[in-house]
Parts: sequence; C-alpha cells; structure tokens
Amino acid sequence: MSTASILVVDDELDIRTLIEEILTEEGYRVSTAGNAEEARQQMMTGSPDLVLLDIWMPDTDGITLLGEWSQRGELQCPVVIMSGHGTVETAVEATRLGAVDFVEKPLSIAKLLRTVESGLVAAKPRPATPPPQPLATVGKSSSMQALRQQMERVAARDFAAALVGESGTGREVIAREVHALSTRHSQPFVAVGAVAIPAENAAALLLGAQMPAGVEPGYLEQATGGTLFIANIQDLCADGQRILQGVIEQRGYARLGHAQTTPLDLRVLASIHPDAFTNPTKFGLRPELAATLSQEVVRVPALREHAEDVPELLQQHADRLVDSRGYGFRRFGVAAQNRLRHYPWPGNVRELVNLVDGLLAAGGDAEVGLTELEMYLSPVDSADTPLIERDLLSMPLREAREHFERAYLTEQLLLCDGKVGQLAKRVGMERTHLYRKLRSLGVNFRQSSGNDS
Repeated sequence: MSTASILVVDDELDIRTLIEEILTEEGYRVSTAGNAEEARQQMMTGSPDLVLLDIWMPDTDGITLLGEWSQRGELQCPVVIMSGHGTVETAVEATRLGAVDFVEKPLSIAKLLRTVESGLVAAKPRPATPPPQPLATVGKSSSMQALRQQMERVAARDFAAALVGESGTGREVIAREVHALSTRHSQPFVAVGAVAIPAENAAALLLGAQMPAGVEPGYLEQATGGTLFIANIQDLCADGQRILQGVIEQRGYARLGHAQTTPLDLRVLASIHPDAFTNPTKFGLRPELAATLSQEVVRVPALREHAEDVPELLQQHADRLVDSRGYGFRRFGVAAQNRLRHYPWPGNVRELVNLVDGLLAAGGDAEVGLTELEMYLSPVDSADTPLIERDLLSMPLREAREHFERAYLTEQLLLCDGKVGQLAKRVGMERTHLYRKLRSLGVNFRQSSGNDS
C-alpha cells in the first residue's frame, strides 16, 4: 500500500469527502482544501506528493492557482487538474503550466486510482521544455502570424483591450496568452462570462462588498495585479457596463458599503463579437465602453479565414487526445483533410476540437475516411448562407456552378436595385439570355422589373 500524501482541492464538500475516503482506503495520506486560499496554506505548510486540483472555484480558479505555483517555483509535486466542465483550451493551458494530467468529473474509482498512480510516477513536474502552442494560435498562415504579432503588441501595452472574434475562435485562450506575455504574467488571471453578472447584483460581483461577516471580494479585487477577462462583453448588463467603464476611467473603485477607494491595479480584457464591435448600440454595448476597449484590439480570425491551418490543427489536437485521454491513434486521410479545409466551420476551432474528439473516441480504422467524416459534420448549406461560407468544393460541378451563379446574380441584382437592365450591363450578358438564366436559377426579379432601366 502507498503512503504517498495527496492534497485534494475542490470547492464541493461532497467531492472532497468522497475522494478522501477512496484514497484513504487505498493507503494514501489525504489532506483537503475547499478553495484556493486553503490550498495555498496547505502547500506552504506541507509537502504533498501529488495535488488533485479542481478548475472552477469561487475565489481563484485552478488554472490561475497552478500558474501562481509554477511562476513562483512552488510546484514541487505533480498536479492533476479535475473539471466537470473542461475544455480543450483549459487542458492545453493546464499542461503548459505544468500539470501532468487533466481528467473530467465525475470520476469512477478505477479512473481516480489510475490517474493518481500514473501521476505519482511523475516524481516531479515535467522538466522545463518549450510550452506547447495553444490550439487557438496553431498555424503558419498569414492570418495566424498577424494574430501572434497583435498579441505581442497588445501584451506589451498595459491598457484595456478587446479581443474581436466569433464564438469558438478561442478568444479566452488568446486572452490567457496575452496575460502570459505581459508583465502581469505572475499575477491572477480571472475569467468570467458577462452573462454570469446579472443586473441585480452586478455591483457586488464586480466591486465586492463590505459585509458584517467580512469582505466579499469582487472580480476586480480577485484580479488585482493581474488580468480580468470578461467574455462576450456585449452581453454584460447595463449596470455592469456602466460600472466597468467608470472603474477604467477613474482608475479606481470602492466596495459596496466601504467608502475608501482602491486604486485599479489590473488589466481588463474583453471578448466581443465582430458585429457588436462594429455596431455596439444595436447589440446593447455602451459606445463609450466600446471606444475604451477599441484603443487596443486583437482581431481573432474565424477558422474559415485560415483554412490552410486545418491539417495542422487536426494533427495537433489528435496527438494531444492520444496522449491525454488514451485514445487510439487515428490519422486523417487526404480526402478527409481536403474536405475539412473547405468546410465553412460555423463553430470555428471549438467545432474542430469536438469533431476530432468524437472521431477518436469512437475508434475505428487507423485512417479517418471521407464517408465516416461526413456523418460527423453539421449540415450548413442554406439559401441564406453567404457564398463565402458554402462548401462548393464538396459538391458536383453542376450543383456548385448553380450555387455560385445563383448567389452571384442575387447579390449583383441587389447592387443594381433590382433592375435587370442594369444587371445585364454589369455582368456583361444579353438581357434575354439573362432573363432565362434568372428564371432557371429561381432568382426573383419580378418585383422590380416594372422599373427596369
């Protein structure tokens, strides 16, 4: 039986108790911590042989805590990250910061013991090696090179900044990288979704509160010295936006029930959808807050904008899953890679990650073929889908040509205000032939044909 010492860090009492009972029965010496502050104290007063660390905790998240230990040289034992709502981005970040494994809850007894045993085999954290590149910034395309240059530029300037991109492009991963590249890298990184800050207690959540029982720190205080990242800032309630704008302008804030002002010592990063960034009022974003964030901008490209990086992304993620989850190795055939290079990726990198995860988890032949792949792709073709997002290269030539001609002539007709005569001149077609073409493609031109000139 093992006498190794295990520290379990999880804010849920039931989970701490269950893990403690299981490991104690196996002969391990177990100590527990219910939050990051207790975990810090345990690490200072004891020397565990392994730490089981939850990600989502109320005071400081597990990834930030792991980063603290790594930066300060306090990580003298293997760390296994646990999460019931894990993502590839957090797994990659945990590995980069020195975690030896990443497991999803709920844990079976067999899975827990196997994870602990394999973690203890790593007698100390992995030796210093160049950190793996986060999936969100993998790629050699000009778009990704430009993204990395923007990240370095913004990291060097300690101003509030906007990460403008579609959902699923990995904006939080990029925010963490900007934080890691900045002078604040050794301080906390606090991430919160705007929708998690409701109007009824936005002030308390952001500013904190002075209560009779003590201080309840807000997100600003939790991120002191480091970075506060707010995801989808356009979804933040009006009171939250007003408070945040005031704090950034005044460079300070005061807790509720406390008169003294605390100087602002942190950096604010916020992700914004491109549509909300170009038209903030329409999407409920305060123009002055949008203007403040627009002083420093990282534009995160959609995956369809750098599709040439898809094969590298597929390989990188497949390798990580084989190593971290024990999946059997599978490679993507040339036909499958080509199909995915021309797929529109409405869900961006997140969709690619889930696709690879599903294919590897399912198992099968060593090579993922086109037929199997098609079963995992979401149907995206629609008459309303912009032409640039259509997967024309996967269609037969005649069908692809019809899609293109229909989209092309529809857009051109709009530019001509519905006037077929102008359209004929614009596209260089004889008018009679153009009428036949429009009818055959089902393009509606009759509503404005009476004013044709």
